[in-house]
Amino acid sequence: MIAELQCVVLDCLEPLRLAEFYEALLGGTVNRPDPRWALGEAWSTLHTPSGLVLAFQRVADYWPPRWPDPAQPQQFHLDFGVPDLDRARDQVLALGATLLDASDGRGWHVYADPAGHPFCLVRH
Repeated sequence: MIAELQCVVLDCLEPLRLAEFYEALLGGTVNRPDPRWALGEAWSTLHTPSGLVLAFQRVADYWPPRWPDPAQPQQFHLDFGVPDLDRARDQVLALGATLLDASDGRGWHVYADPAGHPFCLVRH
């Protein structure tokens, strides 16, 4: 095992509004303090009773998916917690991932899986 799933992140225009929608659907706590994420106008979270965390990320030019239209496909990315970003980087690259953004000092790196879907490795 290289990582553990930390949350599922959904792109949207209004993070807090979408977090409140899913809170009404699933229960849980919106924007519970958590050292893994900075909350604000561009980012909200929902900690569900099952332990799953959903995060909602503002994207200025967001286009909602039109299922099953491939011209506007489903949009989300996964965040995986890892104890060592450098070691995990080497491991996921060996599995076929592509490094997209490794800005130093942030505590996370962005990759694409072999099919091009983005995911983040987050130091925990």
